[in-house]
Amino acid sequence: MEKLRTAMDFCIRHQKFLGYSIVSLLTAASEYIFSSVVFKCPCNSWNTLYGCAFIIAPAFVLFLLGYMTNARVWLLVTGRCSPKNQCSCDSCGHFHKVLVPVTASALVAPFTWIAVALLSASFYACAASGNSFIRKLVCKDIKEYCNASLEKIPCDEELSKKIGAFHSLQAQSQMVGWLLIAIIMTAALISTCFSYCCSPVSHFQLKFWKIYLKKEQEVFEIKAKDHAAKLAERNVHLFFEPADPAPFCTPSNEDWQKISFPYGFSTKEQHYSMIHKYVNTNRGKTSSGTDQIHNVLAFVDEAHGIESGF
Repeated sequence: MEKLRTAMDFCIRHQKFLGYSIVSLLTAASEYIFSSVVFKCPCNSWNTLYGCAFIIAPAFVLFLLGYMTNARVWLLVTGRCSPKNQCSCDSCGHFHKVLVPVTASALVAPFTWIAVALLSASFYACAASGNSFIRKLVCKDIKEYCNASLEKIPCDEELSKKIGAFHSLQAQSQMVGWLLIAIIMTAALISTCFSYCCSPVSHFQLKFWKIYLKKEQEVFEIKAKDHAAKLAERNVHLFFEPADPAPFCTPSNEDWQKISFPYGFSTKEQHYSMIHKYVNTNRGKTSSGTDQIHNVLAFVDEAHGIESGF
C-alpha cells in the first residue's frame, strides 16, 4: 500500500510530464500502425502528394485534437461571443496569453508524429522519390537509370538494392528526424526555464498552490453534487405536490461568469483560483485591476476547466 501511495504521489507531481509522455507514446504507436498497415506507396507520379499527406494530414488532425481536449480553450471561449461579453483590448490580450501556451501543448502530438514518421523513413522515402529536387540530388552520379526508376524504388526491393538510392532517402529522413527532435527538446527546455524564471511566486508556493487546487476541486465537486441534488429534490417534490416554492439560494449567471474567466495573478491580492478571488473581492464586486496572466500558472485554468467538466 505504501508503494502504491508513493507511485500515486509521483504521478500527481509529474502529471503534466507523464501526460505528454503518454500522448507521445500513443502517437508513436499510431504512426507504426499507419506505416505498417495503412500506408502503401503508389510508386508513380502520386508519390510526393501521397507521402506528404501521411506526414502532414495526421499531424494537423492531432494539432486540432490538442486544442479540442485542452480545458483552457473551452474556459476561454465559452460564452465570449454572447452580446453581453463585448470584445476589448484586455480580452484580446487574454486570448493571446492563453493561446500561446495552449498552442505549445497542442504541438506535442503533431511534432511527435512528424519526428517518428521521419525516423521510420517510409513516408519520407515515398514522398522524396517523386520530388524533382530530391531526384537531382540522389541521382547526380547515375542520372540515366536512376531518374526513370526512382519512383518505383519504395515498391521494389531489388531495384532499391541495385540503385542504392532508397538507403540514401532513409538516411536523409532519419537525419531530419533527429534534427527535429533536438530542436524541439532544446526549445522546450529553454521555454520551460524562461517560464519558471518569470514565475511571480516561489517554488514551494507553487507546490502549495497545486495542493490547494486539488482540494478545491474535490470540495467543489462534492458541494456541486449536494447543491444540485437538493435543487432537483425540491423541484421534483413541488412538481408532484404543488405549493409555493420556498426560496432557494443558488449562484446567478453573473456569479458563474465571474469564476469562469481565465485566471490572472495579482501582485496586490493573493488569490489561488477564480473562486478564491470571487469570495475575497466582495463576491466579485471589486477587483484590483492589475491581474496578469502568467504561463507558468496555467495549471489554475486547467484545474478550473476540469471542475467545469471539460
